[in-house]
Amino acid sequence: MEKLQKHLDALKKRHAELDTMITEELARPMPDDMKIQEYKKQKLAIKQEIEEVEKELA
Repeated sequence: MEKLQKHLDALKKRHAELDTMITEELARPMPDDMKIQEYKKQKLAIKQEIEEVEKELA
């Protein structure tokens, strides 16, 4: 159970990091749309994994 909680915490941290990376990229004078797309794709995958882990912990 503790291992799952640590994994969940790490996923949430990575999700927040990706959110920051997206915001920073969008703030650039010429944002790289491909980077933003990739970050959003990763963020969605992590969100889905977070939901799965939260179900296991419930």
